[in-house]
Amino acid sequence: MRTASGVIPRQEQVRTIPVWLPTSVAALGGLLFGFDTAVINGALVFLRRYFVMSDTATEVAASSLLVGCVIGAMLAGTLSDRFGRRKLLIGAAACFAVSAIGAAVPTTLRQFIVARFVGGIAIGIASMLSPLYIAEISPARIRGKLVTTNQLMIVVGILASYCVNYLLSTWGASSWRWMFGSAVLPSLLFLLALMLVPESPRWLVEQGRSADALKVLTAIDNSGAKAELQAIESAVTGESGSLREPGLARLLRIAIALAVLQQVTGINTILYYGSLLFVERIPGQSDSSALIANIAIGAVNLVCTIVAMLIIDRLGRRPLLMWASGGMGISLTFLAIAIHLRAPLPVILGTILLYVACFAVGLGPGVWLVMAEIFPSRVRGRAMSLATVSLWLACLLITATFLTLMNVVGASGTFLLYAGMCIVTFGLVLKAVPETKGYTLEEIQKNIRPLERSRLVADSASPADETRYPELP
Repeated sequence: MRTASGVIPRQEQVRTIPVWLPTSVAALGGLLFGFDTAVINGALVFLRRYFVMSDTATEVAASSLLVGCVIGAMLAGTLSDRFGRRKLLIGAAACFAVSAIGAAVPTTLRQFIVARFVGGIAIGIASMLSPLYIAEISPARIRGKLVTTNQLMIVVGILASYCVNYLLSTWGASSWRWMFGSAVLPSLLFLLALMLVPESPRWLVEQGRSADALKVLTAIDNSGAKAELQAIESAVTGESGSLREPGLARLLRIAIALAVLQQVTGINTILYYGSLLFVERIPGQSDSSALIANIAIGAVNLVCTIVAMLIIDRLGRRPLLMWASGGMGISLTFLAIAIHLRAPLPVILGTILLYVACFAVGLGPGVWLVMAEIFPSRVRGRAMSLATVSLWLACLLITATFLTLMNVVGASGTFLLYAGMCIVTFGLVLKAVPETKGYTLEEIQKNIRPLERSRLVADSASPADETRYPELP
């Protein structure tokens, strides 16, 4: 807001600056999440040759990280509710560093798998806690943008891994060691930076530390800190701690369904196996051309995530999720046809880029944001943990079966199956997902009224406005 003279008042100048520090630090967890999950893409070409791996061994090597992700996400909810968001993120940062070193120095495939499992634990924790922490410290009016920062850093990490893979691919048969080892420095930076950020104010209130929570809220928003604290205290006082209540169980089902569908629409088959897909399924492609194609995919992913950041607080969560799932379904259908007709590389790459663009604008950031918003504070950690576990289990299923599925039904049949999942996603969002843009977390908790199956509408909304919010199933 500007004054008549065009000068931004001091209060407005400082309001959002502090919140970017903890947001940026937490989002480093997203960067490492993206880097560690995607670095396997380029490295897998060299690993497969170094350890003489079959398709099954390749799937195990790629999936070992995801088993750790499931365990990490499973532990993150309960532990973060007990010990706090910040402490658990510090533990994740340490695991990232250990895994980077361990994956760079193994002499056997088993040692590599163990190292990647440890990294998976770190990713499981960070994938749940980074967006949750950012949501809990963010002002309502820019919460979508700030939480999407985490997704932005995920895709920055993915693109960085593709670039590192390409640059190091000329270092010989053992270049994969440097690819994994390059994550050590950002892991240590994440660990050190976490020492500079505060704990979540909502978690502090739940622990009876309202004075500490007020200090954090004041640093984020000088003008509304006391009112925000009162709203959090009121919400926490009225919350139930059980996920078994019918209304909360309905919200949990929505979150789990979204999490699973984000994965079974096939995005990680492109992010993890893209190099093998280009080298082994498209005739005449070299290792370097496959890695360059990966960089193009990562660049589109990054640009479209930035677009999502700019529009998600204006257009809302539901429209982006529906447009994205519809666009992904169409793209995958054309990809299946292109592969079946043995279309040239530019055509196949073009359909893949369109698919990735649709995901990056909608399902990528939108699913994490909705999961971080719709639950009350007292159960948010556990609920998001369950949804994130479901997400990683779905990712594990897709990653561990992709090569086998392509051998059974072919690449075209596989991508048509994922296109069908996009249609299911569109239907779920249309029928069940509430719109949450512009509300504080406490307002969302109040207006959803889970035990009453009411619509998510503000108390002052007109009857005509109620159509914006579908009845929760």
